[in-house]
Amino acid sequence: MRASTDLDTLTDFFDRYGVALTAGDVPALAGCYALPGLVVADTYSFSFSSLAAVALSFVGAAPDYRERELIAAHALIEDVQPISALLAMVAVEWEFLDSGGARVPGERYRYLLRGTETGPAICTVVRTG
Repeated sequence: MRASTDLDTLTDFFDRYGVALTAGDVPALAGCYALPGLVVADTYSFSFSSLAAVALSFVGAAPDYRERELIAAHALIEDVQPISALLAMVAVEWEFLDSGGARVPGERYRYLLRGTETGPAICTVVRTG
């Protein structure tokens, strides 16, 4: 088992994550995370040690996406840095499509991913812009 730096594998992972995000599929989102995990932003940080805690952190996201009429999310992978045998840091810019088909710029994040038997899993998320 190794951390994936393969763009096809990472693209598939973030495609699944983006679909779950815009669909409000909280169990699928939670399944993308390794435990324990951490989210860091300019004004807050939180950690989680259960899939239920991960799920709770996304409960408000689905209504926000529906209100903004965002129907699809696509991760533009900007950089992949191997950290160790099982860890990789992936820089992503998210772009969204609204219900009218217009591109909506998103935010940038760095994801620390751990290679697992089932594929990448998010350990840490850092909002970078």
